[in-house]
Amino acid sequence: MREIKELLQTEIENAKESKTYKYETVLGSAQGGEVRVATRRTVMLAANNYLGLADHPEVKRAAIDALEHYGNGMASVRFICGTQELHLELERAIAQFIGTEDSILFSSCFAANMAFFQAITNEALGYGEWKDVLYNDKLNHASIIDGQRLCRRQSTVKRIYEHCDMSELEQMLIEDLEKPYRVRMIVTDGVFSMEGDLAPLDSLVDLARRYGALLFVDDCHGHGVVGAGGHGTAEVCNVLGELDVITGTLGKAISGSVGGFIGGSRVMVEYLRQKARPYTFSNSIPPAVAAAALASIRLLQRDPAPVQRLRENTHYFRERIEQLGFTILPGEHPIVPIMLGEAALAMDMSSQLLQHGVYVKGLWFPVVPPGEARLRAQISAAHTREQLDRALEAFEVIGRELDAV
Repeated sequence: MREIKELLQTEIENAKESKTYKYETVLGSAQGGEVRVATRRTVMLAANNYLGLADHPEVKRAAIDALEHYGNGMASVRFICGTQELHLELERAIAQFIGTEDSILFSSCFAANMAFFQAITNEALGYGEWKDVLYNDKLNHASIIDGQRLCRRQSTVKRIYEHCDMSELEQMLIEDLEKPYRVRMIVTDGVFSMEGDLAPLDSLVDLARRYGALLFVDDCHGHGVVGAGGHGTAEVCNVLGELDVITGTLGKAISGSVGGFIGGSRVMVEYLRQKARPYTFSNSIPPAVAAAALASIRLLQRDPAPVQRLRENTHYFRERIEQLGFTILPGEHPIVPIMLGEAALAMDMSSQLLQHGVYVKGLWFPVVPPGEARLRAQISAAHTREQLDRALEAFEVIGRELDAV
């Protein structure tokens, strides 16, 4: 036991020495456009709370009412005694919102992604010997990568194409056209979380149809965020209702809480209820979480104004940060990567900004490629113009002090 502790302590010290150790900053308030860190009012630029619904009165009231009516939790998995009316109502609402026939809830989108690949690729599905092939965008999220690690090596081929390179992907599909693969699947994020750019889903739908492939899209940073009605990347690319499999989260724009889902055909969802192990062996999401997510979706369907407010705030921040002399990756998403190059600069700037009342996280290798260290600012509909201006003023002061502009 002592040897294990020494090994673990060495790893911790190595992380601190290499400056990859993850420190947690404690918040003393609800999540919002502004939070309290210690005794300081701090502009929050690090949260996935894109629509400001994590502390929205209507969403909170729905959670409180559900807690009082349905209790704190189910103490069960879905198929035993863990399904309430709320769960089914939320699954129907999600399917309608993302444009699929049905949906199925999980404890997180990470769990949903792991469940999907394990359930689809590791089952015989009526065949004897088989092989499946998965075509992955190079920048796919860690949950997709880890989910595919559950795929049996002897029966699953994994191919990686350069980020959003449709020509390379098509060449791979052509090369494999005559091979007797059972399942061919194109796998991509809808919005890539480190860059804030969108996958060309219209082109991917076309390729999937032409070469007989299933199209899987993780749109965690798209739902509630992009598209006129917040319906996600598919809405932006005019292919809403045309994706085979969509995964998403209840932990970002949609209520800012926890939970995830898979949307797809009715037969796909029915199959996953039987075979997806994280669904079968994990407790149902709590009633309050389900009610809050349902209230968030209904709020958006009734009034998409938060989506428009988010878009306006994003445009304002992107325009102003560039005027200050910072380099950002182009785009329209509220993920705004502020490129600094060196990890030390990103670390120092993040730390000093926090001292000046701005909370933004630095990212560096191995999270992003070497030499591409950055601050990832995330804009919210909850931000006021005064809060954004206060953040921008701090960026200007710290940027000059550290020769970042």
